[in-house]
Amino acid sequence: MTTVSVDESFTGRVYPPNGTTTVTADAVRAFARAVRAAHPSHHDAEAARALGHRDVVAPPTFAVTLAQAAEAQFITDPAAGIDFSRVVHGEERFTHHRPVVAGDELAAEVHVDRVRVVRGNAMVTTRTELTLTDGTPVTTVTSTLVVRAEEEA
Repeated sequence: MTTVSVDESFTGRVYPPNGTTTVTADAVRAFARAVRAAHPSHHDAEAARALGHRDVVAPPTFAVTLAQAAEAQFITDPAAGIDFSRVVHGEERFTHHRPVVAGDELAAEVHVDRVRVVRGNAMVTTRTELTLTDGTPVTTVTSTLVVRAEEEA
């Protein structure tokens, strides 16, 4: 027999921004190196400026670092019932409204779009809206996580 403790009533819950994050050029460059994004605009401010940006441009998947930090509000919420040791990453999707650029000060609002239990496993879909502090949309990150059921003896 399997049991899962993720609370399905969390569907529709919103976690408001918990402060803001300023994107640094060093963070963009480090991420670009880690994912082997070689385009000069990720590493060199002059190359980015030549393309019309004020500083280095983050690779498209950089937004996941900000989204995951924000999603921790939901994942670590004791009432949600998520055992992080049982979490498996399922899918990540990005909708970019504009590039993330060093110097951006971003807020992240997390929406729990869906929690459903299938064969004891919880399928959780979150949507993190990354915006500038004035509310201008930057990136929407949609994540699907699987919280594996606990096996009962």
